[in-house]
Amino acid sequence: MVAGAQGARPQSADFVSLGERMGSMQALRVVMAALVLASGLLVPDVVGASLADLILVSAAYLLVTAVAEGLRRMKSKPGLMILTTSIFIDGIFIAWVMYETGGARSPLRFLMYVHVIAVMLLASYRTGLKVTVWDGLLMLVVYYAQAAGVLEVREGIAGALPGQGPMFTQVVLFNVTALLVIALVTARFSALNERELKRRKADVEDLAAMGAELENRQGPSEVAEVLLKNVTESFGFKRGVVLVGDEQDMRVSAFKAPGDQPSVRPGVDATVLAAISARDFQLKKQLDPETDPRLATLLPFARNVAVFPMVAEGESLGVLAVEHPGRASRIERRVVEMVKQFVSHAALTLQNAQLYEQVQKQAETDALTGIANRRTFEAALEKELSRATRNGEQVTLAIFDIDHFKALNDTYGHQTGDEVLKKVAAALAQTSRDFDTPARYGGEEFVVVLPSCSSKESLMVAERLRRSISDIETVTPVTASAGVATFPIHASDLQSLVKAADEALYESKRAGRDRVTRSRRRSRVKQQEPVDTD
Repeated sequence: MVAGAQGARPQSADFVSLGERMGSMQALRVVMAALVLASGLLVPDVVGASLADLILVSAAYLLVTAVAEGLRRMKSKPGLMILTTSIFIDGIFIAWVMYETGGARSPLRFLMYVHVIAVMLLASYRTGLKVTVWDGLLMLVVYYAQAAGVLEVREGIAGALPGQGPMFTQVVLFNVTALLVIALVTARFSALNERELKRRKADVEDLAAMGAELENRQGPSEVAEVLLKNVTESFGFKRGVVLVGDEQDMRVSAFKAPGDQPSVRPGVDATVLAAISARDFQLKKQLDPETDPRLATLLPFARNVAVFPMVAEGESLGVLAVEHPGRASRIERRVVEMVKQFVSHAALTLQNAQLYEQVQKQAETDALTGIANRRTFEAALEKELSRATRNGEQVTLAIFDIDHFKALNDTYGHQTGDEVLKKVAAALAQTSRDFDTPARYGGEEFVVVLPSCSSKESLMVAERLRRSISDIETVTPVTASAGVATFPIHASDLQSLVKAADEALYESKRAGRDRVTRSRRRSRVKQQEPVDTD
C-alpha cells in the first residue's frame, strides 16, 4: 500500500493494544474460576467434585495468573512470552477442572470451547489453533492417564468411565473433534475479520497519506494527478483519467495508461453526464465510442469503467474514471465507498486550488483588459533583467500610449473608451511572442517586455506592435505613440530602463504621434560588446 512508504504509523492507529487484550484475558480467567466455584457450590451432584478440591484448583490458578499479570505490569512493554505462557496455563487449569468433574463427560467442558474462541478473538486465529491442539492433547492425556491407572478415576457422574467400554472413548473423540471443528470455524471467521480490519485500516491510512500529499499541491492539474495516482495504486486500477471542467468542456488533468495520451475526441460522454446528474458513480460494462467519445478515446477497449463525479459544496468540478481489473461487471461496495471518499477529499482540494488560481489571476492581471497589471509587469521585467545579466543578453522595453484618448472618451463616452482599451490589450497580446509580457501600465499606457530583443531589433518589433493597434476596428481610428529602450544599452536597471523608454515615448508625441522612437540615453555600465550606435 502507498501508506506503507509514508513513514511510521501513529500508535493511535492500532485497534486494541496488547496490554488491553491481556487485561481482557485476565478478566476471562476470573470469570472461569468463578463459574467453576459456583458450579461446585450450587450443583455439586451434577459437577461430581468436592467444593474443597475446586477451591484449591481455582485458587492456585488465580494465584499463578495474578503473578503473571503482575510481571506484565512491571514491564515497560507487555511481553508476548508472558501472554503465551498464561494461555497455556489456562489449558492446564481447564484440563484439571475437567479431570475433577468427570473427564471427557465433564459438564464444565464448555470452558474449553470458551477459552479457544476467546484466544482467537483476543490474540489471533493462529494462536487459537495452537491452543486448540494443546487443549486437545491435555484432554487425551487425562483420558489415557485415567485408563492406565496413573490418575484416579473420579466418580460421581453417570455413564461409562475410562476402561468401561467403547462409549467413553467415543465421548473423548467426540469432544476433541467438536473442539477442533469449533476452532476451525472460529479461526476462519476470525481470519476474515482480521483481514477486513487490516484492509480497512490500510484504506484509511492511504486516504490520510493522500490528504497529506494534497497539502503541498495548489494547481488543479497537480491535485488531479495526486488523486489518480493514489486511487490506482491503492485499489489496483490499471488505467484511469481525471477530467476537470464543466459538462460541455472538460479537460484532461491527469492520465494513467500504457502508452502516450491520445488526442481526445470532441463530444459529451453520456456516462459522465449521468454521473454528474445523479451525483453518484456510474459503472459502464463497455465504453461505446458513439455515446462516450472522450472516455472511449482515452481508455480504448476498456471494460468495467467506473466514473465518479467530483463534487464540492454542490458544484460539479469534473470526474474520475477508472477501469476495474476484475472480469465481473461489478465492484466491491467497500472499494466504491472508499474511492468516493478519495474523490470527495480531492474535490474539496480542487475547489480550493481553483479559487486560489482565480485569486492569483485577479492579483496578477488588469481587471478591465485581462492582461498583466503593473505589479506583474515590474516583477517580470526584474526577472528578465536578472536573467539577461547572468547570460549577457539584452532586454527591450516598449511603452505605448493611445493618442488623443481623452478626446475619444469625451466624444464617445467612457464605455467606448473601455472597449478601445480592451481591443488594444488584445492586439498587443496576440502580436507578442509567447515569452513576451504585455501589460497595462496605467490609464491608456501599455508596456511590453521583450526578452532577447536587441536594440537593433527593437524598432522593428515595436513598429509591428504599433501597427497591430492601428489595425483594430473601433468607432473611430485609433493610433498609438511608442518609445523603446534596451538593457543594458540605454539603462542599467529597471527604473532607468522605464525612464529611458518613457522619454522616448514623449519624443514620439512631440514629433507628431503615431510612431516609434528609440531612446538616445546611454548606460553608464561598461558593456562587454560594442555599444549599439544606431
